Amino acid sequence: MRIVSAEEVAHHLTWEGVISRLHTTFVNGVESPPRHHHAMHRPDGEATMLLMPAWEAAGYIGVKMVNVFPQNADHGIPAISGLYLLSEGQHGQPLACIDGSELTRRRTAAASALAAQALANESAETLLVVGTGKLAPMVIEAHASVRPIKHVMIWGRNASKAAAIADAYATRFTTEVVEDLASAVAAADIVSCVTLSTQPLIKGEWLTSGTHLDLIGAFRPQMRETDAECLRRADVFVDTYAGAQGEAGDILQAIDEGAFRFDDIKAELAEVLSGTKPGRASEETITLFKSVGASLEDLAAAIEVWESLSR
Repeated sequence: MRIVSAEEVAHHLTWEGVISRLHTTFVNGVESPPRHHHAMHRPDGEATMLLMPAWEAAGYIGVKMVNVFPQNADHGIPAISGLYLLSEGQHGQPLACIDGSELTRRRTAAASALAAQALANESAETLLVVGTGKLAPMVIEAHASVRPIKHVMIWGRNASKAAAIADAYATRFTTEVVEDLASAVAAADIVSCVTLSTQPLIKGEWLTSGTHLDLIGAFRPQMRETDAECLRRADVFVDTYAGAQGEAGDILQAIDEGAFRFDDIKAELAEVLSGTKPGRASEETITLFKSVGASLEDLAAAIEVWESLSR
């Protein structure tokens, strides 16, 4: 069994490769039971363990274990860590143990870019990233691989982290750190939220016609990055119905408030990619993509890493 480091994942998981692989896997489908979601009460706060299995009907088998420790931010350590075990499908023999953190952040950003490729206006040039964690740079790179991004704005509670991201990408885009979130949302073509917030950060009244809103951070019912008005004003799409129904805090809390219904969701990503249901209705439509992560995405990314290593 091969041990695949984070550096190898970053090298072999190109945006073009992983987005293409995700597209194929979403359309073809895999077997993916509901993920195991375990709250862990630690001395310094609550943490979460996620177990995410998936397998192809006649191919690869995989499972990811992820630990989410939001309190790690206080220690300068990434909040998310984990590993991925990939096995071959004929006899179930392990092939590789892959660094799960790099795999997760790259497939997460790639899934949002895949959705933006289908839902955001083709002319989208201005990207607002809300959040300054490890996913923020990945979101910039992934979206820029599918849309002609020229200007990147970064908002975060930690101004120095936001400035560091802006500086890192200043040679590729015009970048700026923003403090007025309302004005930044109104000016953006794509708004990508990558936070662990439990309170709404984005208000629906700020959204302008044609905006694509990408919600990545809230993966538990108690978490949310938007108010209900965002969902009411937008055409809402999700990565999977099952994930949205069980864990998408933005959606579930808006439903609890009586401002949204689950049936209001326009489609899950596989339906849009396969052409079963339409995506963006017009250039003026506000689109919203809510993802909570799916084991399908991890399996696709792990296969892409393995086959790239084997080429």
